Amino acid sequence: MVTAFDEGRYRVFGETLDIAIGNMLDVFARAIGLQHPGGAKIESLSKEGKNYIPLPYTVKGMDLSFSGLLTAALNKIKECRVEDLCYSLQEVAFSMLAEVTERAVAHTGKKEVLLTGGVGRNKRLQEMLRAISSEHEANFYVVPQDLAGDNGAMIAWTGILAYKFGQTITVEESLVRPKWRLDEVDIPWI
Repeated sequence: MVTAFDEGRYRVFGETLDIAIGNMLDVFARAIGLQHPGGAKIESLSKEGKNYIPLPYTVKGMDLSFSGLLTAALNKIKECRVEDLCYSLQEVAFSMLAEVTERAVAHTGKKEVLLTGGVGRNKRLQEMLRAISSEHEANFYVVPQDLAGDNGAMIAWTGILAYKFGQTITVEESLVRPKWRLDEVDIPWI
């Protein structure tokens, strides 16, 4: 997701229409014989890539689709060097993310960009987002690597903040809400 905080809530400026980028990278990694998590291994192999392999670039408005990119990459495994395919997969996927992020920064005028999540560890993605941040005179930040992959810790911290600001819920009401959107939640602690 590409989000920005405004008027007490996070606003979603772009999101995946199908699979998350981390999931896409992990599925591809397994298909080429890499153990989970595969993102760092794909990053390493991509540094040895020399030839760009054309792959589908799918940005629809501000939203992204990674399933077609994944399918195309999977279909090319037997006909391309795996290093070239890793390089190309990263370049396309990260360019898509950079495009949506740049449009969100231009639209909002925000002066900070924060990259989070496990894929945020990737140095090439950081390089691309650092460049667009610089072009828009925004400071670029990356969550520390030891905090980048543990959603449980992020959820727990959010619960602590919510509790401190009087947002509580009874056990009976505390159901899993798989379609609960980030932009539906008031955030009083920012």
